[in-house]
Amino acid sequence: MNLVQPSLWNQAQQTLEEVWGYSAFRPSQAEVVQSLLAQRDSLSIMPTGGGKSICFQLPALLQPGLTLVVSPLVALMENQVQELQQRRLPAALLHSELPIRQRKQTLWALEQQKLRLLYLSPETLLSPAVWERICQPNLKINSLVLDEAHCLAQWGDSFRPAYYRLGAVRPALLRTKPPGTRIAIAAFTATADPQAQKTIQHILQLRQPQVFRCNPYRDNLHLLVKTAWTPRGRKQQLLQFIQARPQQAGLVYVRTRRDSESLVTWLQQEGYTTTAYHAGLSPEERRAIEQAWLHGHTQFVICTSAFGLGINKPACRWVIHFHVPFLLSEYVQEIGRAGRDGEPAIALTLVSEPTGWLDSGDKQRRQFFADKLRSQQQIASQLIHKFPRQGTVEAVSRQFPDGAIALSLLQAAGQLRWQDPFHYAIASTNQSSTTLNQLQTQAIAQMTDYLRTRQCRWQFLLSAFGFAAEATNFRCGHCDCCQS
Repeated sequence: MNLVQPSLWNQAQQTLEEVWGYSAFRPSQAEVVQSLLAQRDSLSIMPTGGGKSICFQLPALLQPGLTLVVSPLVALMENQVQELQQRRLPAALLHSELPIRQRKQTLWALEQQKLRLLYLSPETLLSPAVWERICQPNLKINSLVLDEAHCLAQWGDSFRPAYYRLGAVRPALLRTKPPGTRIAIAAFTATADPQAQKTIQHILQLRQPQVFRCNPYRDNLHLLVKTAWTPRGRKQQLLQFIQARPQQAGLVYVRTRRDSESLVTWLQQEGYTTTAYHAGLSPEERRAIEQAWLHGHTQFVICTSAFGLGINKPACRWVIHFHVPFLLSEYVQEIGRAGRDGEPAIALTLVSEPTGWLDSGDKQRRQFFADKLRSQQQIASQLIHKFPRQGTVEAVSRQFPDGAIALSLLQAAGQLRWQDPFHYAIASTNQSSTTLNQLQTQAIAQMTDYLRTRQCRWQFLLSAFGFAAEATNFRCGHCDCCQS
């Protein structure tokens, strides 16, 4: 059912064709656009390459006021804003790597209400310079969009704690705006299992959200898992795969910066020209590697999970996980980089033999990840008795190195609430974090179960991401399990 006036909907369809060149919306796009135009809260789960950006960019152009787009990575923001600016649309971005002059220009445009879309990270949104300006009573804000919302569930309690403060943004902003002001919140992601959906809705404090879910199955993406019996055998399987596809673009995912650099050194010795991509590179180095791969000057990149979000190369023919991802949501995000043009593509994962006797790499990495999560929770449990019952994240972070992460872990365990994005109140010091531990343990085990399954791999993924009805008796016919 259409939630907006016919005249506004006609304008939306006309803008879709004039600005983006599409004569019709893709599946679910129309419903999501209608929801935002009606200023309804929503959670949209759409596959990579499904056109989710248009779902919030188009309403932003048709409504007066500003749409704030919270995005996790600089590359993702830059790519989207560059495309919008090339279409002469009033969009800008703010992040810590911007030159001072460009940052001042964007802040001035924000104050003068010359923008319709402003892209920023959660940390930048909550920085004093930005927060002070968006709280001005005369600055109209129509919606807050969380792009790549799975990052909230994946990182918010252990890596990017600012994500867990986003739920306090709308109430705090509304206290500064004229009575009757409405601000919609829309979350978008390609991967969110039922538990992640609950986390996103709870942390963002969504109000009776409309939930739009698209089946993640891609009939052109062939899933393979192969055992690597030794570290040397893992390298040889990678080399043989690449040698068999000399003209095809791809990505090789590893776990750490050191892994990417050592693998690049070895491949260069084997005669390949490739580069390592990780968060330790400068912005200029990262952009240069991205552009070289996008334009075909580099056949493949050895990268950590820092590479991929928002980087669109439709003709990427393969993705290899040289190291196993820790989480199934991370895996689905990364294999989604392949075959976005609809042509056949391969997603290969190399795994250590089950016992770990011959190659303990996967087991050690998985244990390290689990131990790190457990350590953070123990630190949070200890710090809760040292924190003031009420205070600010700034003061806690100054006094305790892991203070901000500890606050988010306490929030995840139900022991803390945010009075606004900067002030917290500890609600209880007695509740246990057992449930949080169980959820994290289950998430890690789920990835292992996927790698060991003998059922259709797409059937496993459909079931894991909440599409149980579609998964019943499903066989893709082209994954390694189906073919064997």
